[in-house]
Order: sequence, then structure tokens, then C-alpha cells
Amino acid sequence: MTDTLATPVTADDSAAAQEEWRLRRELAAVYRLVAHFRMTDLIFTHISQRLPGPDNHFLINPYGLLFEEITASNLVKIDLEGNAVEPSPHPVNPAGFVIHSAIHKARPDAHCVLHTHTKAGCAVAAQQGGLLPVNQMSMEFHNRVGYHDYEGVALNLDEQERLVADLGTHPALILRNHGLLTVGESAKQAFLRMYYLEKACEIQVTAQAGGGLIIPAEQVCEYTAQQLTGEASSDIEDDIAYDLAWGALLRLVERVAPDYKE
Repeated sequence: MTDTLATPVTADDSAAAQEEWRLRRELAAVYRLVAHFRMTDLIFTHISQRLPGPDNHFLINPYGLLFEEITASNLVKIDLEGNAVEPSPHPVNPAGFVIHSAIHKARPDAHCVLHTHTKAGCAVAAQQGGLLPVNQMSMEFHNRVGYHDYEGVALNLDEQERLVADLGTHPALILRNHGLLTVGESAKQAFLRMYYLEKACEIQVTAQAGGGLIIPAEQVCEYTAQQLTGEASSDIEDDIAYDLAWGALLRLVERVAPDYKE
């Protein structure tokens, strides 16, 4: 009987494993931040992260765990149909991946897709006017957010084409009568976009309760959006702000939920 030799681990394999672990930790940190800032809906909604390589594999939360229970190691690796591709003690929710898989397939830049059902987000999603430019935080999304009409619980695959068309090239989507969604080239970018989209919704709902709104002129709103998205230059530039904010958020996670990286 001949000995069976283990397949040698190549440098490429090692690099891929290290990159997957880095992405697992970043995504787990985002799950904990969403929990910390109270943007969760029990075990429902998802944040998905594309893994590098030709296999179209993704990381997603184990079905049944609260976001505050998510760690780097218990994230489940799935395929485009939402099926687990590696052994895991946790189930996955393929139906919950319907929205995410459509966007991942259609948008190569959407490495991370983040979806929420927050009170303020759902409130704005139920308003005919949608997100209004009532505050500087909302200006980032001025003319840069899509809208998708409600068709029922997102369990039907034929809705995917319409959803993707409504998102277009935008960084964010408001699912009417449903919730909010952001995409990003990384989990941290998707989270920072969601943080400010959520704040914009909170401010809008609060302002509406107070009476008449002041809406800046269209040219001011568009120019501000260009400033905030890096499309326009200003006399003073601050191109390190988001990296500094993410560093601060990681320090927060380390304090309040250090087990996220396990």
C-alpha cells in the first residue's frame, strides 16, 4: 500500500487563505457595528461579502444567529444560489440571498451588499417623496439612490432583474415599503454608506415631525453631493476622513465586542 501524500500548500493558497480571513474579520466587524448602532432586525437581513477568485463564493451570516453573535469563523461560505460550499454547523437562508445574489451578479464593484429594516429607513421607504435633501448627511445620496417598488417578500427570482435595474449604478437603494440597501467595494465602505443613509433617514423623519422643511436649491444639493462623493474639488480637501473613521470604528469594536475576530 502506498502512502497518500497531502496536497502541498502553495504560496497562492496561503495568500488566498489570508485574504479570506482578512475579509472574514472585516465583515464580522461590520455585523457587530450594525448591532451596536441598533440597525438589526433580530436574525433577519444580511450583509454579504464576495470572496476573491473565479468560484463566485460569498460570506454571509449563519441563519439563526443575532448579529452580535457573528464572528469571523462562524460566517458561512456560500455560492450564488445561497448554498453552503463548506461544512458548517449553522444553516443558511437561501431565500435571504435572493436580493444579494442579484446585485453581486450584476455589479462587479458590489463586493459587499448590506440590507437593513430600520425604523427610520422603513419610514422613509414608505414616503412618496423618498429621501429628501434636508440635511448635509442626505446630500451624499442626492440623485445617487435608486428606488425599487414593493412586490411582496423577495422570494421570487423574476424580481431580481427589476431590482438590479432600479439600483443601476447607484451606491444605495431604497426598497419601498421594505428598507434600505447599500453596496460597496468593501464591507467598510458599505457600512459607512449605510451609517450615513440611516442617519439621513433619522434626520428627515425628525425634521418632518417639526413642520415645514427647508430644501436647498438643486444646484447646491448637487454640488454638495459631488463634494461628498469626491466628484468635485474644494479649496480644502479631506481625503483621509473615511479611513480615519473606519479606524475609529475598529477601535470601538475592539472595546465592545473583541470576540468578533475569533
